[in-house]
Parts: sequence; structure tokens; C-alpha cells
Amino acid sequence: MRITVLLENVSDNPVLKAEHGLSLYIETQSHKLLFDMGQSELFYENSQKLDVDLSDVDIAVLSHGHYDHGGGLSKFLEINSKAKVYLNKHAFEPHYNGEKYIGLDVTLKDSDRLVFVTDEFKIDDSLTLFDCNKESANWIINSGGLSVVENGTKTADKFLHEQYLMIEENNKKVLISGCSHKGILNISDFFDADVVVGGFHTSKWERADVELLAQTLCKSNTAYYTCHCTGYEQYEFMKQYADNIRYLSTGFEIVL
Repeated sequence: MRITVLLENVSDNPVLKAEHGLSLYIETQSHKLLFDMGQSELFYENSQKLDVDLSDVDIAVLSHGHYDHGGGLSKFLEINSKAKVYLNKHAFEPHYNGEKYIGLDVTLKDSDRLVFVTDEFKIDDSLTLFDCNKESANWIINSGGLSVVENGTKTADKFLHEQYLMIEENNKKVLISGCSHKGILNISDFFDADVVVGGFHTSKWERADVELLAQTLCKSNTAYYTCHCTGYEQYEFMKQYADNIRYLSTGFEIVL
């Protein structure tokens, strides 16, 4: 399995541009996957520089309904004519950060390429989607000021629109999470994964909370690759306590 970061908040490669967002290209033995699409067409521009042919992707997954992960959806549907895009049934609900709309382009909602799923959805023997909305969380889920409009009223987001992709291959379980809004510690409890890839949504956390997170994760046998909404400074701080965490910047590759 090879995971290539097409887009992330930072880039160590002068050829590749970065923006606040995430997009991963994943090659397994059976599939060529796209997981999230950043906030613009930049994921596509970087893919060309990395010699990744996104027209050949056979499955795409959108982790949740925020613009920095699904803003490039229109571009992907344009350049790829075959792949279905799997997203949660709540993904097109109106999402806000304060007064700023951070949701998806609702004009795309009726595309026949979109597959709306919920609960546990098995794509095939190696790929399964989970939203974990029925799981009991042991750790507090903090909305962080993010909201969703329900029945005409803004309420704190419970992140019902977020889903996670489990890839099982060569006796390994690899979990892909966009932002881990439900809490990376809850997600680690929900799944028994060998590898977890995704943001932790800790960029605005107090240091004491980040320290507790790192001290908890370091007790796990799971390898964590984090990025995006974790915040690089927070990652650097966590590395003092946990050596099973690495940072993914634009262009980075994981080979499993």
C-alpha cells in the first residue's frame, strides 16, 4: 500500500503548493483511491507534478462536509468520469465556523456519481466506511465553535457527517481519518488499527490537553501519521512524549 499526500497545509517541496486542506492518493493491491480533495483545484495541480493520474482513480471518499476537504469535488468529477464518490448522508447539511459557511457546494448534491452512506458501509472485502454515530464516546467531543443548521437553527456540530475509511490488506488495518472531529482518542477506542492517518483537530488546544493526548497515544502500538488540523507546532510538542507519531506534509509518501 502506498499513500501519497497530494495536499496538506504545508509543503517541504518547492515544486508543490500547499493550502489549508487535505487530499490523499492511496494505491492498494485492488484500488486506486482518492481520499478528500482539498479546498480548491490545487490537489489536482500537485497530482500532475507527482505523476499521479487521478482520471484512473476507481473509488473516491469524502471524509466530511467541510470545504477544506471537499472544495475540490467539482474538479474531481470533471477530470474523472468513472469513480463513485462515497460520502455520509449528512455531508451536504449547512456547516459553519462562526458566521462563515464552511460547507460543500450544494449544486453538486444531485450528481449521480455520489453515493450517500451511513453507519457501517462495506465497499468490498478490503474497504469499509464507518461513521461511528452510534458509538459511545469515552472522551468529550468538542465542537470547537463549529456548527450545523438543523431545522433552521444553528447548533453545535456533533459531526454526524464525518466518516472513516478502514483499509485491510496484508494482515494490516489502516484507518484513514480526515479531521477526527469526534476525537482521535475516541476514534482510537472505536478501532483496532495498526496505522491511523489523519488530522487530530488539535491546532487550538491548550498545551496541557495536547500533552495528555500525546501521553495517551504513546501507550498504543498504533503508528500515527498526522497532518492538517493537528497543527505543526502541536505535533512538534507531542513528539516530546510520543515517538509513534509522524507528520505528513504535501508530497510525503507512506509505504506499508
